[in-house]
Amino acid sequence: MKLSLGFSPCPNDTFIFDAMIHHKIDTEGLDFDVFYDDVETLNQKAMRGELDITKLSYHAFAYVADKYVLLDAGSALGFGVGPLLISGVEISISDLEEGEIRNGKSEIRNPLIGIPGKYTTANFLLGTAFPNATNKVELVFSDIEDAVLEGRVDVGLIIHENRFTYQDRGLKKIIDLGDYWEKQTGCAIPLGGIVANRRLPLDVQHKINRVIRRSVEFAFANPKSGLEFIRSHAQEMSEEVMYKHIELYVNKYSVDLGAEGKKAIRILFDKALENKLIPEVKEGIFLSEPGLID
Repeated sequence: MKLSLGFSPCPNDTFIFDAMIHHKIDTEGLDFDVFYDDVETLNQKAMRGELDITKLSYHAFAYVADKYVLLDAGSALGFGVGPLLISGVEISISDLEEGEIRNGKSEIRNPLIGIPGKYTTANFLLGTAFPNATNKVELVFSDIEDAVLEGRVDVGLIIHENRFTYQDRGLKKIIDLGDYWEKQTGCAIPLGGIVANRRLPLDVQHKINRVIRRSVEFAFANPKSGLEFIRSHAQEMSEEVMYKHIELYVNKYSVDLGAEGKKAIRILFDKALENKLIPEVKEGIFLSEPGLID
């Protein structure tokens, strides 16, 4: 059975999916037609219900829970992994809260913020922490650093491997929004999950979940097995940065969400709904817990 599968070319995703798409493990008769896209493109594809299996932002998942169910395996949650707000000059948190940047004699009212997509969890966290920061432009995540350096945006919201590169380019951190979330909730930050299309039979959904878990476990047991595959999609980053990226985003929650991971996701949805950032989700969101949310 061939299924369409979408995930990002980032090292954490290629690390997770290498074993299953290259049949290094038992895929239980499943084969995959793979699409590599940035996270916001995957979010948009999920809105249209295009793929059988896809990575998406947890923020976006709230909009497509009627089309997709969340798998227990493959997610990116963690501590110290959240998006960062950066700029080319020193900016205080109070400046952002007030919607005005003061830098020496110059002032920037309603600063323009480059974000990696409307439906990213990063943008959800930005809206939660700074509800007045509404002047935004959507950019491909890998272009945000350059946009800040070139003055096309005043502030950048960065994710993925850019956490490791912004300082080398002379950019400055304003706030770690993951740290903000952790202090607010005490939970890991849910960034991205793997979902299966609800049109697939339930037994196939469970099969997909087993295969992804097996793929993650193989990757942990054989971390260098997918090195060439990971490197081929890693946008010229060094091997050291690649594996820092993997260590940051692939962890126990990637093997299985467990009770802690599911609690964090529920809190994310509750806070997003409270702030009117998502519609009410009536479907059971977890594969292992069908039915309405309590």
